[in-house]
Amino acid sequence: MTHELLAIAIYVAILFLIGFLSYRKQQTANDFLIGGRSLNYWLTAMAAHASDMSSWLFMGFPAVIFIGGLFNAWFAVGLCLFMFLNWLVVAPRVRIQTEKYNSLTFSSFFESHFHDTSGMIRIFTAVISFIFYSIYISAGIVGLGILVQSLFGIDYHIGISVGILVVIPYLFIGGYTTLAWIDLFQGIFLLLVIIAVPLLVLPQVGGWTGITSAASAHSISLSMTPNTHPKTLWMIFFSICGWGIGYFGQPHIITKFMGIRKISHIKKSMAVGMTWQIIALGSATLIGLIGIAYFTNGLADSELVFVKMIEEVFHPFIIALILCAVLGATISTMDSQILVLASSLTEDFYKRIFHKNATSKQLLWVSRLFILLVTAFAYLIAFFKVSTIYSLVFFAWSGLGSAFGPLLIFCLYSKKANKYGAWGGIIVGAVVALVWPLIDKHLSVNIPTLVPGFLLSSLAIIALSYFTRRKHHHAHTNH
Repeated sequence: MTHELLAIAIYVAILFLIGFLSYRKQQTANDFLIGGRSLNYWLTAMAAHASDMSSWLFMGFPAVIFIGGLFNAWFAVGLCLFMFLNWLVVAPRVRIQTEKYNSLTFSSFFESHFHDTSGMIRIFTAVISFIFYSIYISAGIVGLGILVQSLFGIDYHIGISVGILVVIPYLFIGGYTTLAWIDLFQGIFLLLVIIAVPLLVLPQVGGWTGITSAASAHSISLSMTPNTHPKTLWMIFFSICGWGIGYFGQPHIITKFMGIRKISHIKKSMAVGMTWQIIALGSATLIGLIGIAYFTNGLADSELVFVKMIEEVFHPFIIALILCAVLGATISTMDSQILVLASSLTEDFYKRIFHKNATSKQLLWVSRLFILLVTAFAYLIAFFKVSTIYSLVFFAWSGLGSAFGPLLIFCLYSKKANKYGAWGGIIVGAVVALVWPLIDKHLSVNIPTLVPGFLLSSLAIIALSYFTRRKHHHAHTNH
């Protein structure tokens, strides 16, 4: 037990040191929420990618490979492909246009872009962010609970309570820049861990041949294309798009692009970030495959494949350090999500509806209050542990991607969309994401939420903008 406590103490000390060193810079809400647009390309890359990956990378994703074989690696292919597109088509324009409007959040950017004086875009965005981010954050809390439970044998409910007590102070001290520095540290540490584990364990299971024989014994396929039936090809297509397309609508990732110092650095930042992501997902896939050979009798909880593997291979001190890193990844993702949500509720809800002339100091305190409220709500969802980490993340990711992704692309690339189209796109995307899981149960092929969500949201933007174009034009000429 002393080893574990020592490791955790060292890890937490490093985080607080980083927090302390980057603290002095944060004075205004602009600094707190977006780092004054001053980050270098390393920080931007690691902030965008590390805030994306959390406990899902170590727990949710290896579990799907462990159960379903290599075919599920198409999810990872989709993630890499669409994150690459995100850097290419979204990052430069979002950086330029949000600075032009001086927007700190998604919603203020949408509102300025569409000249929406009614405040509807802001309110819709705040409500939808609240619904899906609460679920997303609760997935992180579930991950924390499971980890603390397996590390110390502490009860799950006590585990999530401890987790929350770590998350909150760290957010209060920091802000955007602090999180970015912490993400850089976590990102490098996690990459080393996720490369080292499979390299050390692979020889123990007899290398690739050990994996293949174990997989065939359990009749798990190690082929990414088991056959070329149309149904299989559709499944591959849905696997690639089912996660990947959601990248365009994740405020906690997109806002990281807004904080880079120079637009010319985006290409370098992309190279750093994409290298990290490809290696991380490749290693996580390998961990899932090695698990097939390592745990020949299976596991009670497949999301613990990585955790159980390191528990049997490493010294307790190292185990605790590694699990700290996973905890850290979870915390940094939750932090950037809580920060995005709190800033949305502050800017879009409180400032817009209740207190238009609030000072920067007041807004900073209100956003801290929202941080507490959001965390408490997510904690309640996690307390009842309704679902796996994988499915919670998938649900929330799909909701945000469907509601905001199409609209962001239209903002950056089309002159045709107007505010009515924007309202429709946000609402249709969110509603489809909420009801689709119920429809999908009755279909012969599993169609992931994001495919219909993204499509129908885009159609809503096009159709409503088209039918209201005269009304919109009329309103503008009157101004």
